[in-house]
Amino acid sequence: MKIQILTDNPNSWIVPFISDLKNELEKNGNTVTHLFKQSDVEKGDILILLSCENKFSNLQLNKYNLVVHESDLPKGKGWSPLTWQVIEGKKRIPITLFEATENIDAGNIYLKEFIELDGTELIDELRAKQMHFTSSMIVKFVSSPNKYPPIAQTGESTFYQKRTMVDSKLDIDKSIKSQFSLLQVCDNERYPAYFELNGIRYSLKINKIL
Repeated sequence: MKIQILTDNPNSWIVPFISDLKNELEKNGNTVTHLFKQSDVEKGDILILLSCENKFSNLQLNKYNLVVHESDLPKGKGWSPLTWQVIEGKKRIPITLFEATENIDAGNIYLKEFIELDGTELIDELRAKQMHFTSSMIVKFVSSPNKYPPIAQTGESTFYQKRTMVDSKLDIDKSIKSQFSLLQVCDNERYPAYFELNGIRYSLKINKIL
């Protein structure tokens, strides 16, 4: 099959993980291309949309247009669902493989699994687990698409907002323990945790010492 992977944010954390997914898909004789521009998407069999920040509308080009989203759809549509759920204190995170449609995060569901967390993971570990399940579900579907009939989403929709720098702000009047879930999802380089005191903003980095 002709498979295309689209990541319209070339600076996304997910980019270094794509090569392993690409290699895995190619083992079964598929032709796989990783693209960074929507305009480069061609007619093919499967388009996989990973870490795309803009809606892709040329869905007629491919038979399947796959998206992976870390929530129990239709609950948790929107931005950074895994991050928000970690902050909420959840340790069992649903992850859903579904078909892209004109409406965001609204397509038919093919597969649903769960990411199990022990509550100690920092951002790099969270991303590694997320990508492990993402790749596994994609490879499973691509190997036998007819095995996974599409199921329509049912129930009430909820939405997560896009995270901004202010969402990494710590409250200096609260304990570290009570804010640890926030520290878990902060990226030391891209959006570090920070606090403000006496009109000055200070950033914090968090790393495991094993």
